[in-house]
Amino acid sequence: MQTITAHGASIPALGFGVFRMTEAEVEAVVPAALETGFRHFDTAQIYENEAALGRALAAAGARRDDLFLTTKVWVANYSAERFMASVDESLEKLGVDRVDLLLAHWPGDAVPVERQIEWLNAAQAAGKTRLIGVSNYNRDQLRRAVAASAAPIVTNQIEMHPYLDQSAMVAAAQQTGTALTAYFGMADGAVPRDALIAEIAARHGKTAAQVGLRWLMQQGVITLSKTAKPARLAENFAIFDFTLTEAEMAAITGLARANGRIVSPEGLAPDWVA
Repeated sequence: MQTITAHGASIPALGFGVFRMTEAEVEAVVPAALETGFRHFDTAQIYENEAALGRALAAAGARRDDLFLTTKVWVANYSAERFMASVDESLEKLGVDRVDLLLAHWPGDAVPVERQIEWLNAAQAAGKTRLIGVSNYNRDQLRRAVAASAAPIVTNQIEMHPYLDQSAMVAAAQQTGTALTAYFGMADGAVPRDALIAEIAARHGKTAAQVGLRWLMQQGVITLSKTAKPARLAENFAIFDFTLTEAEMAAITGLARANGRIVSPEGLAPDWVA
């Protein structure tokens, strides 16, 4: 498995996300994901499937040292009373002593970035996570997080796909040494149906979904894939044996449009232009 390095930390470049998956789906697909080769698993408190992921990994006999586990603290737990307690609950559900990466899930509009980062640092200092990062922060928030944190902010997990121009965030992440992690890489199903991407895929003997994932990975982005169907796992994993040309990368990047953002919940999402 290829890795992405940020502040000396190596993170598997391809991950398996369980967003919008039921506990039954998680327990059915995760053993097959392990067999396929996935070792990086991404969940969150709000997904309500941390326990199912923990059970599935244990039942499959996965060695903890072989895994890279990420979870995210939900905004309702952004308080001195709830933050650390919620992390303890996540660890118990996952069946581990610590996760590899703990993220603040959304910046929200109620708790300053600096407080969120203070609590992430405390969780790391207490040995509950190996690494810390953020999710859905805008550029200004990312810079503030990096400035406020005693520990490296290794990643900002963001929506990233061909229809959304994230070049400004890519530049900000490079300036801060922060890796980006991409979610919604299939743009809610638009990528596999895209005629241009399908044409490029045909040249490589690949599917449009594989090209969409490869486009992300070739930018040096940690890429989260997702499927509830075990039969699709091999397809999602087989993206390391081909390379998109510069022209193909540029053509896919050219699909970006002004209204390309899909995920921007009120009260959680920041001002994306900041």
